[in-house]
Amino acid sequence: MTRVRFGSRCLRAALCLGIPAMASSVAAAPEAIDRIAVIVDDDVVLESELTERFVPVVRRMEAAGQGDVPREMIWDQILEALIRERIQLREALRRNIEVDDETLTVAVGNFARQNEMTVEEFIAELGAQGESYRGIREQIRRDLTIERVQRSAVNRRVYITDQDVDELMGSPFFREMISDEYRLGHILLQVDPGATNEEIGALRAKAEEVVAKLREGGDFSALAVQHSSAPTAAQGGDLGWRKSGRIPSVFADVVVALEIGEVAEPLRDASGFHIVKLIDRRGASQERAEQTLVRHILLLPSTIRSDDETRAAIEDLRARVLAGEDFAELAKEHSEDPGTALAGGDLGWSTLEGLDPIFQAAMNATAVDELSKPFRSQFGWHVLEVQGRRQQDVSEEARRDYASRILFQRRFEERLQEWLREIRDEAFVEQRISYADFAGKP
Repeated sequence: MTRVRFGSRCLRAALCLGIPAMASSVAAAPEAIDRIAVIVDDDVVLESELTERFVPVVRRMEAAGQGDVPREMIWDQILEALIRERIQLREALRRNIEVDDETLTVAVGNFARQNEMTVEEFIAELGAQGESYRGIREQIRRDLTIERVQRSAVNRRVYITDQDVDELMGSPFFREMISDEYRLGHILLQVDPGATNEEIGALRAKAEEVVAKLREGGDFSALAVQHSSAPTAAQGGDLGWRKSGRIPSVFADVVVALEIGEVAEPLRDASGFHIVKLIDRRGASQERAEQTLVRHILLLPSTIRSDDETRAAIEDLRARVLAGEDFAELAKEHSEDPGTALAGGDLGWSTLEGLDPIFQAAMNATAVDELSKPFRSQFGWHVLEVQGRRQQDVSEEARRDYASRILFQRRFEERLQEWLREIRDEAFVEQRISYADFAGKP
């Protein structure tokens, strides 16, 4: 994507007039001029950029049967998106926010994995579709930069109190959202209308026999196919995942008291005898987290210490720990993580959530009481020590954390829109072409 920055008033005046800044003294064949669509502060959006965004969107909408959407409306939305992108990238520049090549490479790798491809396969797929890998890579860099500037500007505007969390947790909406789900197996031994007491008794005995077989390890699916009259018999009696409100009332109260893998006693209603097994259960009440007790030392590359020199320094610190020096003392003296240095690099009991993916991978690959090899994350060069691991019941903590995240996301979106309106109103924006003048119509 071409991006022009103005270095002087003369250059800006030339571009605003839509003419070259310098003219060759040698006559040349006329060339198509990439017109300026919009001036945004000291930057511009070119007509070619609008075309690059506009044409694929129109093609996708036509392929999806939405070709009747007015193209001018689509064009207006894309133009506004490009204006906001320029404003936010300028704000990132003002705040010294940038995405380095190594972080970008990690992000591209993650993007490829999300699409179940290696980076090499991803590049090949882009080529097959006529897309530029370099162009996609730079678009990912812009997206990451905008995400960072939004977090930097908006996070501080979001406030959540304990009372806010308590109120959300007490709401019917939240209780339904986090209520456990149950995966059930169901066998129905149907009682025919007009059945005699003897026939009903024989069916009860058969139900008890099936329950006994299941408790001895019998295959639920096979027994359901063999005995069940329920519509799910062909699926091995599997009712799938259901919240408590969708469990048939005849066995709803029994199910919530079962342990995973347990089979209830036969239950009788007008249809016959029901046999129920709790295959699995999930939800906030089942939350357990793998926690790792970890500490680290972080060194940051800078203008006076190159990346290679920083790596050499972290390798030296690791060697000193292996030679017997105290990890905590070295962290206090050398670590450049202000949040943990004074605590000897201690991060406490940590879960994977919220950690840098590269830090996660290094932590998971390091055994208890071992040091990791030096590694680089988006923050700098690390060496870490794993001091312990445990499974922790975090059901209550998980519910509060989930409620906090719901509230944060709601309020972040509200504050983000406020901030975007503010910076949009403060920016100088001059539109130079209209849709009627747009040469990139497909």
